[in-house]
Amino acid sequence: MFKILRILFLLALLTAASVASVAQADSRTITVLQIKGVINPILADYVERGIGEAEEVNASVCIIQMDTPGGLDTAMRDIVQTIVNARIPVVVYVSPSGARAASAGVFITMAAHVAVMAPNTAIGAASPVSVGPEGEAEMSETMEEKVMNDAAAYIRSIAEAHGRNMEWAEKAVREAVSATEQEALKLNVIDIIAADLDDLISQLDGREVTMLGGAMVTLDTEGAFITYTDMNWVEDFLYAISDPNIAFLLMSLATLGLFVEISNPGLIFPGVVGAICGILAFYSLGQLPVNIAGVLLVGLAFALFIAEVFTTSFGLFTAGGITALVLGSLILFKGGPLFQVNPWLIASITVFIAGLLAFVINRVVKVHRRQAYTGREELTGKTAVVKAALNPEGIVLFKGERWSAVSESGPVEPGETVTITGVDSLKLHVSKHEQT
Repeated sequence: MFKILRILFLLALLTAASVASVAQADSRTITVLQIKGVINPILADYVERGIGEAEEVNASVCIIQMDTPGGLDTAMRDIVQTIVNARIPVVVYVSPSGARAASAGVFITMAAHVAVMAPNTAIGAASPVSVGPEGEAEMSETMEEKVMNDAAAYIRSIAEAHGRNMEWAEKAVREAVSATEQEALKLNVIDIIAADLDDLISQLDGREVTMLGGAMVTLDTEGAFITYTDMNWVEDFLYAISDPNIAFLLMSLATLGLFVEISNPGLIFPGVVGAICGILAFYSLGQLPVNIAGVLLVGLAFALFIAEVFTTSFGLFTAGGITALVLGSLILFKGGPLFQVNPWLIASITVFIAGLLAFVINRVVKVHRRQAYTGREELTGKTAVVKAALNPEGIVLFKGERWSAVSESGPVEPGETVTITGVDSLKLHVSKHEQT
């Protein structure tokens, strides 16, 4: 009897698992990703992970909500490739109201199987920024033409693949034109205008999209379960420090920490903090369009600051260091306004470093001027008591020790006080102590 009950119980468990599996297989899922901010390699990795997870659960559609001012060309192309090669339909939704898809955002929107914008949003201005490979302010005319033609051909190819307006897409690159959501819809730049996510899902239901291999897929989104795939804490942290201002701040903290440790060996804590900030700064710089000349100038600045502490340059090293720091900070990154360090941050760091150097140098000068506490230098300026009359030579008592002394101010009687003016081997030179 017990065996029969046990078998029935196992059959019930198997039946329940089977029903749950069928229900899960029949359930429709919509995966939502969020892009907000500058396009960089961290965001590209996040989008690749998010679409990959959506493919694993066989989601009906993956929606990317986007608000971006643009970003790096390489990261943008990685995102475009991920979208184009996705095994499920990908929708790019420029939202919420007030958002924009500028520069790299135009390419990403054009690559979507369905391009959507919310009311009061904008798209366009996709011209590549003129920054040369060596970090010079402008490219040569030939190089600029090559970059422009490459970007124009790329966006035309993307637009053509989804039957969108290739002429407008090319103008967005060559002439930096922009459009509102209503204009974009009329120009066949986007497919839908949706007020919010619920409105978008409702409009997507029953819509046919063409996948990379030419297969037609009909979207079934009505009543689908929505899941949000956000950045994990590691991606959040790495994306946060991949900001030009944070990268500059990390560089400054790293060099300051190492500067304090070198100036005061054995403190340990500043050196540890400086090393950690330095590693994070190197990672951050690796995610940004760095100008090598700017990095070298910033490094030179802190080398000059350290040299100021250990040498007497009367402020020349400090002046040169501050000049190098400001110039290096201004050209630290290439890639246009998106990758410029805030001038107020540069000014604040410069003033703080100058103040710190003034404090350190002042302390060093005081130490050099301070009277010695040991050795012969200690005796100068101190007072002693005459034990044997000085005429001009005699004996004085200093801190319980008897010293031979020579008076430089005439005869001095025993018991009188004298001031030590110098030391010659084991003989003191003294003068009468003037009472005040």
